[in-house]
Amino acid sequence: MLEQFHVPSDEEVRIDPEAMRQTVHEIFVSLGMSYEHAKQSTDVLLYADTRGIDSHGVSNMLRRYIEQIHDDVINVNPQWKIIREAAAVATIDSDGAHGGVIGPEAMRIAIERAREYGVGAVTVLQGGHFGAAAYHAAMALEHDMIGIAMTAGGVQVTPTFGAEALIGLNPIAVAIPTKNEPPFIFDASMSSVAGNKIRLAERIGHDVLPGWIAGPDGNPIMEETPVPEEFLMLPLGGTREIGSHKGFGLGVMIEVLTSMLAGSGAGPDRRNGSAHHMLAYKIDAFTDLEVFKDDMDQYLKKIREAKTAPGHERVFYAGLPEHEEEGMRLEKGIPYHPEVIEWFKTITSELNIEDRF
Repeated sequence: MLEQFHVPSDEEVRIDPEAMRQTVHEIFVSLGMSYEHAKQSTDVLLYADTRGIDSHGVSNMLRRYIEQIHDDVINVNPQWKIIREAAAVATIDSDGAHGGVIGPEAMRIAIERAREYGVGAVTVLQGGHFGAAAYHAAMALEHDMIGIAMTAGGVQVTPTFGAEALIGLNPIAVAIPTKNEPPFIFDASMSSVAGNKIRLAERIGHDVLPGWIAGPDGNPIMEETPVPEEFLMLPLGGTREIGSHKGFGLGVMIEVLTSMLAGSGAGPDRRNGSAHHMLAYKIDAFTDLEVFKDDMDQYLKKIREAKTAPGHERVFYAGLPEHEEEGMRLEKGIPYHPEVIEWFKTITSELNIEDRF
């Protein structure tokens, strides 16, 4: 992540990942989730935290999930069901399940159908926030499949030349297996920057950079500035001159493949909460698996070893920085802002849960 999103090293509090995992699991259980659903939801959050995707880990998301459980936005005992299907595809009504529960269920069904048909595609309505899209896409890797996960994020993005929020943040993740190289795992919203990262920058007192947001009148803010009270998110690209029409178009595409394809409308007209779309491709249904993995290794190695531009030491491909960060965080602990730790101390006391921090 950019420096704007990192907790300063002189402020960070390092927490053992297992201590955080146990604590988050107990919080979910205390709020009425089953043991298995709590375990699954915790795994999604800790995936983000251990791989450095702090915008989608416990710092930002857990307190939001707790509020949604208290407000009955999240159903802790969902009776989800498939409401439409045809061979390789299915649509699930999640019955208000937490996204960290139903997202993985949907990807498992996509993987099962890909195993039989070569591809599997599953849409979900009433899906809720499902955490880092990369988690769901990466579930396909151990099955020697390509995984794709996308979700209808919060409607915060203005169209290019627009001055109202009509498009979701709408992240998409693609995970591709390899043989020896760390897997390629791309995960990005179709906004200029993930919405949660604005809140991370705000928490640690960093400014937003030019081209990330627009003022309420829709004009892109093209100088570094503190996070204003009112703003609109810009599409990926920021301005028309550097490609915001591409992020705008991709954001609309994801609205269609998630909300619209699940029968839930789009943008501000969405019905039935957030929607997701999971895809799995069985590689050996298309080509020889070993040749594919060898070719991926060769390509990613060439990218990793590419000649660098002046002032840069390395070239990274998507998934490589997270792979390296995961190794460091598992060894040294996950860095959190002191405010986050104080929040945990408060919530664990309220729920009569052991304080492990």
